[in-house]
Amino acid sequence: MLIGEVAERSGVSTRMLRHYDRLGLVTPAGRTSGGYREYSADDIGRLFRVQGLRSLGLTLAEVRRVLDTPGSSDPSSLIGELIDGSRRRIAREQELLALLERIGQTTPLDWADVLRSVRLMSDLGSDSAMVRHRAAMATSGHPLSPEAIADAVLAESEPNVSGALTWALAASGSDAGVQVLAIGLQSDDVDRRRRAVSAIAELAGPEVVDVLRRALPDPDAIVRGRAATALGARGHAEAVPTLIDMVVTGTNDVDAADLLRDLAVAGDTADRTATDLGRLLDDESTPPAARSRLAQALVELPGEVAADILRRSVGDDDPAVSAIAAMRGHLA
Repeated sequence: MLIGEVAERSGVSTRMLRHYDRLGLVTPAGRTSGGYREYSADDIGRLFRVQGLRSLGLTLAEVRRVLDTPGSSDPSSLIGELIDGSRRRIAREQELLALLERIGQTTPLDWADVLRSVRLMSDLGSDSAMVRHRAAMATSGHPLSPEAIADAVLAESEPNVSGALTWALAASGSDAGVQVLAIGLQSDDVDRRRRAVSAIAELAGPEVVDVLRRALPDPDAIVRGRAATALGARGHAEAVPTLIDMVVTGTNDVDAADLLRDLAVAGDTADRTATDLGRLLDDESTPPAARSRLAQALVELPGEVAADILRRSVGDDDPAVSAIAAMRGHLA
């Protein structure tokens, strides 16, 4: 079979067939009387084996080694190497795609603007906190997309850098960054979720409240607490159960108690909150330190329900609870 017919049937160009011949990869068995390459059935079979191995990502040198020394290369080992290489290549492509998307979102004016964006995003990924902080400060004067800033927030462990990025995100006035942070709240990485909720708590807008509400059932107490604190400060009563849990566990319990008071004064949560606090105060399984915090939170609440619970607690077996309960009478 002549080279033109082989090319037509195999889909391999005549140029590539000649290249394979020069490399000794697929050398035709003979020549015609006119000197043209003539491929045998074995040559065609070898060509298809070359193409099959090439489709797996092997280099021409690797293909030749496999074909010329059968059994010298362990297929499992080689396939494993190819899998690892493919994963690395896919990861690089995904990083490039993400970079291109972020730059595209900034609607660059010219190539100089593109290069500035690339440099800025590169600096935000630096190992140096100083370089990252400088880049974070520069984002406020550069049209870097809110999505790119939010991505940097989720990856940032240094509070000063994260604060500067969050400020830039707030200054952008776009909800696109909030959407990226909301995705971060779904991460399996608890640190990533904590960074997300901390940044969201500093932003404004109705979509922020919705995202914070979705964070209240988070399995991590810190994420729940930060969401509840932010919601409570905005006057949303959905935060009350989590704020009460914070009082019990002693996690920012003073701030939580203050927010419970503020919500009670501003709305109609005083009696319901007092009832819940009182039930926990009466629960024998509640630790002494938690009971003291619950009594202190009740002192801060307005209304007769809180007052009645405290009056009953003046003679409590725990002297600390009794003393705190007596404070309500002195403060009244």
